[in-house]
Amino acid sequence: MHKFAVDGREMAYQDIGTGPVVVFGHSYLWGSEMWAPQVEALSQHYRCIVPELWAHGESDSAPETTRSLSDYAKQIIALLDHLQVERFSIVGLSVGGMWGTEVTSLVPSRVQSLVLMDTFVGLEPEVTHKKYFGMLEAISQAKAVPAPIVEAVTPLFFANNANQDNPKLVEQFSHFLSQLQGERAVEVARVGRMVFGRRDQIEEIEKFALPVLIAVGQEDKPRPVLESYLMHDCISGSELIQIPKAGHISNLEQPEFVTEMLKNFLSRVYA
Repeated sequence: MHKFAVDGREMAYQDIGTGPVVVFGHSYLWGSEMWAPQVEALSQHYRCIVPELWAHGESDSAPETTRSLSDYAKQIIALLDHLQVERFSIVGLSVGGMWGTEVTSLVPSRVQSLVLMDTFVGLEPEVTHKKYFGMLEAISQAKAVPAPIVEAVTPLFFANNANQDNPKLVEQFSHFLSQLQGERAVEVARVGRMVFGRRDQIEEIEKFALPVLIAVGQEDKPRPVLESYLMHDCISGSELIQIPKAGHISNLEQPEFVTEMLKNFLSRVYA
């Protein structure tokens, strides 16, 4: 794991392999290790850079000046400038896709292709916005994730049969949530407000003129398939793939499927 100082804080990131650069964005409440199966395979042919969101993994809490995902996107660009990376592709899942589109809007000439997985870059629907902000407030107040929230949130990330098909994955995530406490919990909630209070990028993505792959787990609960179709309709020339028997963390529930999907897409981009 490497560290990059930006705006007075240290951002952790992985940098593995050589070749064309692929920047991976992980989900909220996860870390760079989430991409391990894909990085292991793709780093044979690509340079895989995997930054960790503020207050996630080994990254510090967000700088005071970081108030939005657009601010975070500028910090990602600063990291890539520091690494002297001019051109790159982005593979973003969940919040990774949200800041990935922000980066694409900020430096369109530098982004070669974009993969949006289990994400939505429009406004958070009002019902879920209210629900999530209520949960984030409870976490901030308790400086921990209360047990009822752990129980409510854990199943949101996985396919319906995850307890049978991926029990270890579910257990690890539930354990992580229950152990999150103190200032770290407060900082994770602060980042959550940036995620669920994000700006609407739907009009921005209509201008995109680069290869875009949209992929979504067929059983994704927080980001249902319909949202991916809405983005697909907005981005001309984009392709959409539904990932079978997968929920929100589709790349870990169906690692072989997702790795092959990314290999195929990137091989066409860099043909």
